[in-house]
Amino acid sequence: MDNRSEVREFLMTRRARVSPDAAGIAAGSNRRVEGLRRSEVAALAGVSVEYYSKLERGAIAGASGAVLDAVSRALQLTDAEHSHLLDLARNADGIPSSGRHRRRSTKPGPPRPSLEWALASITDSVAVVRDQRQNLVAFNDLGRAFYSPLIGDGGRVPNFARFQFLDPAAHDFYPDWDLFADMCVAVVRAEAGHDPHDKGIQDLVGELSTRSDVFRTLWAAHNVRSHGSGQKRFHHPVVGDLTLVYEELAITAEPGQVLLIYSAEPGSSSAERLRLLASWAADPAATSQPGS
Repeated sequence: MDNRSEVREFLMTRRARVSPDAAGIAAGSNRRVEGLRRSEVAALAGVSVEYYSKLERGAIAGASGAVLDAVSRALQLTDAEHSHLLDLARNADGIPSSGRHRRRSTKPGPPRPSLEWALASITDSVAVVRDQRQNLVAFNDLGRAFYSPLIGDGGRVPNFARFQFLDPAAHDFYPDWDLFADMCVAVVRAEAGHDPHDKGIQDLVGELSTRSDVFRTLWAAHNVRSHGSGQKRFHHPVVGDLTLVYEELAITAEPGQVLLIYSAEPGSSSAERLRLLASWAADPAATSQPGS
């Protein structure tokens, strides 16, 4: 990925998003730009127009942390967007982001036994591990049952982004498909900012950009986010509608991998349906016929 192009498009799209009113600037008349002018961002950040214009052309190498912080405040960046801007600056300076080790292989290896044991100990919640390329690399028994539409017959490494954009079953599994699609692309964009040289991410973006018009449109928006925590709705082919909360935890022993835990509010109908799904998963005769 071209770092200068990434910086340019990111800053331009963020600037276009901030209205003069939101920035506390009198809009005036005869405005020809969407959002703020470069001069207005420069004034808010306390830098010269020439210097900010240089940054927006993609020449971010050597920019100080103080300047990047000021630009972030002027553009009203979220924490995830601010981190992304810092990643882009570090990559421009040739400094690896987040201390992540680059890996040559794009195919994930088997999970460590200790990680599998830890996942197996989680019995009442869906627990899965994904890597920075959106591959689903490990899961507990409930996770295997929950993500059966994604995992399929195990012929290919399951991938959240490919499932989201290339598998029609995703539209049934995710009732809020449009929202999930935007989140998925924003997470992939953030991961690409961490390590723009990761061939697995490059290949994934290239494949989805070629095969999905929606992905290509969302990718061009340059939105970024971290998964973090929140609530999602699902429609499982075995137990029906579920509303689950999730927490994302970094696995420090495996840079780039995160543990996702989905759980239901105690006493809720979703909690009961998770228990039904766990019972279904424990029955070999039932799981041999997904959706039965």
